[in-house]
Amino acid sequence: MTKPFDSSHLPDVFRGSEARKAGLITASQLRGSSVRRLFQDVYTRADVDVTHELRCRGAALLAPPEAVLTGRSAATVQGVELAKPNDPVEMVVPEKQRFGPIVGIKVRRTEVKPEESRPWNGIRIARRSRIALDLLLRLSPRKSGWVRRLRIGVPDLDQFMRAESLTDLHLNREFYGRRNRGIRLARHALRLSDPRAESPPESELRIVLAAGGITATPQLEVTARTGHFLARLDLGDEKFKVAVEYDGRWHNTAKQRAHDRKRRRRVEAEGWRFVIVTAEDLANDFKGIVESVWRARRRGAFSPLTAPRPDQEGVRMARV
Repeated sequence: MTKPFDSSHLPDVFRGSEARKAGLITASQLRGSSVRRLFQDVYTRADVDVTHELRCRGAALLAPPEAVLTGRSAATVQGVELAKPNDPVEMVVPEKQRFGPIVGIKVRRTEVKPEESRPWNGIRIARRSRIALDLLLRLSPRKSGWVRRLRIGVPDLDQFMRAESLTDLHLNREFYGRRNRGIRLARHALRLSDPRAESPPESELRIVLAAGGITATPQLEVTARTGHFLARLDLGDEKFKVAVEYDGRWHNTAKQRAHDRKRRRRVEAEGWRFVIVTAEDLANDFKGIVESVWRARRRGAFSPLTAPRPDQEGVRMARV
């Protein structure tokens, strides 16, 4: 019986060609079960958990020193987990730099100023403001409409801004005065961003409402007529007293449902109306969500003429 290969002497991420030259492993052992391939010629030991940060370090072994880790990948390395373990590693390189294509690494060619990045694992990693920019520039290919791309980009930006305590004032300088491909969409996303959002679905729901001509405030606090605190809403339209809330899977427990009913009754007693949006609604019923909120606004108005209709506000559903 062949003795199993002991890979404990290998680093947690390495290039197979270099390990072979150093006599640390053979070609047949690279094909065995003791190691796993991350990218072409890049491996990890089988006992190592494959995280996105590990994959980023693996990609750095292949990239030129001018490459900059950015976007969701850089955010995840810095502790804001926007990328899943097996998501593509996101990098930018100078426009004339030859690198890729490599399966599992997403490379964009664009200008990155020296002050926008710092050294990291033999390459460079973007600084906060550049990460925020690239979270949105990564959406530039026109494979879908603006609203769909904003529903992806704005939640990422909201989470990153919240975790890094960034505001649009921090980012305006980074976003303006540029001519990058996709910068128009990025600027629009920045105007729609709000770090008060506590989850990606809440951010996405806010974009859906904005596309329907409805402005809603994240984490709006509701007080009773007596002045005491009642609840904090996912999204609230204070003028028409309409609350829009996202019910994810964690709301499915009996205890949570009972808590939600009690909380909502207190708010409804103050004249508010609720529109509850499920994950299925958010994925498949864009127009239904918007129409439900408009109906609630009209019912909440003192007069049927008080609440404007979408066409009165001049908002096009397709563009935000």
